[in-house]
Amino acid sequence: MNIQHIKYKSKYYPKLLRNISAPPKELFVGGEIPDLPMVAIVGSRRPTDYGRQVTYRIATDLARAGICVVSGMALGIDGVAHQAVLEANGKTVAVLGCGLNNPYPTANRHIFNAIIKGSGAVISEYQPSMPGLKQNFPARNRIIAGMCLATVVTEADASSGSLITANFALTENRLVMAVPGNVTSTRSAGPNNLLKTGAKPVCDAVDILAELELVSPNLAPKTIKADSKEEAQILELLNNGVNTTHDLIEHSKINAQQIASILSLMEITGKIRNMGAGQWIVR
Repeated sequence: MNIQHIKYKSKYYPKLLRNISAPPKELFVGGEIPDLPMVAIVGSRRPTDYGRQVTYRIATDLARAGICVVSGMALGIDGVAHQAVLEANGKTVAVLGCGLNNPYPTANRHIFNAIIKGSGAVISEYQPSMPGLKQNFPARNRIIAGMCLATVVTEADASSGSLITANFALTENRLVMAVPGNVTSTRSAGPNNLLKTGAKPVCDAVDILAELELVSPNLAPKTIKADSKEEAQILELLNNGVNTTHDLIEHSKINAQQIASILSLMEITGKIRNMGAGQWIVR
């Protein structure tokens, strides 16, 4: 990998990052830092199905709107956000708490490789050989927040490290936004607490763009056409929050063998996406 070494005074150093109180003196960069408005999406390493779905939709739509999505390439919400942007052919930046020659976590190495091949940049303030030390990750969160116009927390518990990123954003007078969640879910405690203290509530990418006073013609609602009454029924159920194979069978009264075939065809034709563990969302 061709690693760029960008020092603080370089013209290639990210402008917004230069303005924070403790900017890194140097950056090591793989790929190319996009010249686009940037929004951070962060959250739990152990998200619920709700967290994965809302993150995927927001990141996808931000990418369609020409926004670069920044996150930390961690397991959970970070990985979902990066993957959504990659699948939308957008641009994303991953800020690492390790050197670029030791990308961590290894489970997200495919995301790392896809980004440096043309979908944005991977960035670190650490020497390329630096391993992923525990103390590095909170520090890198200031870079995630510092590069961005806003930080969005989609799902996190009350002690999540993603709230460190939100606090950095607040300290630097950047916008902090949060997706409201189920008050009985511990994974929603983080964003719900942020909302109590003045974070902007957002439900989708349109809300985020409105807060940033940006518009995009690419966010006109997509129309997904069902090719049969069964597909129409499944799309309606998915849009109403029925998203597991088991629940789709129960609510649609379509037998298991037939629904497996329909879901497979709908995935192949780009109408729905398999989120794993029997979970589905409308693309």
